[in-house]
Amino acid sequence: MALHFLVDEGAELSRATGDLAADAEVARRGTLAGAEPGDTVTLTGAEAHHAAVVRRVRVGEAVTLGDGAGTWLEGEVRDAAPKRVVVRVTARADIAAVRPRLMLVQALAKGDRDELAVQAATELGADEIVPWQASRSVSRWDAAKAVKGVARWQSIVREAAKQAHRAWVPTVTSPVATPVLVARAGTDRVLVLDPTASTPLAQLEIAPGDERDLVLVVGPEGGIDPSELDALSAAGAELVRLGDAVLRTSTAGPAALAVLNARLGRW
Repeated sequence: MALHFLVDEGAELSRATGDLAADAEVARRGTLAGAEPGDTVTLTGAEAHHAAVVRRVRVGEAVTLGDGAGTWLEGEVRDAAPKRVVVRVTARADIAAVRPRLMLVQALAKGDRDELAVQAATELGADEIVPWQASRSVSRWDAAKAVKGVARWQSIVREAAKQAHRAWVPTVTSPVATPVLVARAGTDRVLVLDPTASTPLAQLEIAPGDERDLVLVVGPEGGIDPSELDALSAAGAELVRLGDAVLRTSTAGPAALAVLNARLGRW
């Protein structure tokens, strides 16, 4: 499989057709969205360093490029230097976003357990990741921590999406409190992981054509507070369980996403 690079920043797009005005406009836009076979994409900055120094791409090597928003390019390396990697585009595809979308609502957890969940969830197909300040969350984000925390999660998501060769990079939202999830249960299909639930996630019925977002809610260490479970359930959320084992908050979400991928026929 060809190496993949994410070109959402630090790149230059060029075209040489002889139409100076048109070629200049392509260079001005500088995004992959307008790239076509025959164009040249020049990676710069951190992604060029990653390609040339870390992954050691070589001239003539086949690679793929994506912008994290559905644009997918195949290309051939024409030049490789630590600060500048030039790729000639050979093919283009536009990958549509999947429906229904999979959203992971991950309760804040101590240590790096929530970050581990975010990384694995990205690799396993989450389309959106929402930090949840649950009642029992040991970790607490004030305004300053929230800014840093979201930025950290976004960085983890970006690298995991690149590693997984995903055409769409998941979004990371600002932290939410339980009332926001309760309101969401009125419009989307909210699935709350609860080890005491009677319905196994593996038996979840998903009707053909039902494109409502599937919102998977994972609690913190110690589980979700009963009052939060009651509020979510009353609003229409479905309580589901994975199995008899009680998983850590770092593994429950990714495991559930794997089950949903199978139920949706994506795996």
